[in-house]
Amino acid sequence: MISQRQRIASYTILVLFAIVALYPIINIVVLSLTAPEGGGYVLSNYTAAWEIGRFSTYLRMSLLVSSFVVVCSLVLSSLAGYAFGCMRFRGVTALFYLCLIGIMVPMEAVALPLYFDLRSVGLTDTFWSVSLPQVAQISAFGTFWMRAYFLSSPPALREAARIDGANHWQILWRILIPVARPNLIALAVLGFMWSWNEFFIPLVMVTSESLRTAPLGLAFFQGKYTTAVGPLAAGAVIVALPVVVVYLALQRHFIRGIIEGAIKG
Repeated sequence: MISQRQRIASYTILVLFAIVALYPIINIVVLSLTAPEGGGYVLSNYTAAWEIGRFSTYLRMSLLVSSFVVVCSLVLSSLAGYAFGCMRFRGVTALFYLCLIGIMVPMEAVALPLYFDLRSVGLTDTFWSVSLPQVAQISAFGTFWMRAYFLSSPPALREAARIDGANHWQILWRILIPVARPNLIALAVLGFMWSWNEFFIPLVMVTSESLRTAPLGLAFFQGKYTTAVGPLAAGAVIVALPVVVVYLALQRHFIRGIIEGAIKG
């Protein structure tokens, strides 16, 4: 049994950590609402950031890229995870470790050769040059994530499906994927956050303003408002808000998927 003193100490520590984590966020929100002259709170900073910073264009681009990346990575991760976790073929272990290189090697190490490869086929400064490298990155992690789930799935369930005449495709999409919804949602949230906050790939791959994502647009907006703290803070809030909304909307499923993934991994 936990004593009253231990319970109080635990809650005190949690409150202190919450204050440390929330203080920067609250400070940014307060700064985004502070008038330039310091006299009260206004919404004009958000208006300036939205109109002058062209965040509507950047947010739309980020939404398109992140949605494409999440959908593609979920499909590819499910297929590859099932193959590595439930199928036996020659070279399966070597291929799996080769796939893990996508997790271990940072994008900064391959950005330059990747840029020239994409330029040779005419894909630089396009939607594909921003999204496809992120699909590869997140699919590498997603393959590791989904393989752990498929390895932990009951073999008797798959065997029963095979006895009933189901093939690999039917076992994956009709039996295993519906049960894996928390894991898939957790992977989707992680992938969305990863893709939405990606800065380096758009910086290297695109030059057109219409192809800038929200974090990249915020960096260029900072160049226009080096000393104006209010509009900069408002721009930061605008960029971060979609990630917060997605996380809060899927928080329960995300936590459940993380816990299940940790236990089964």
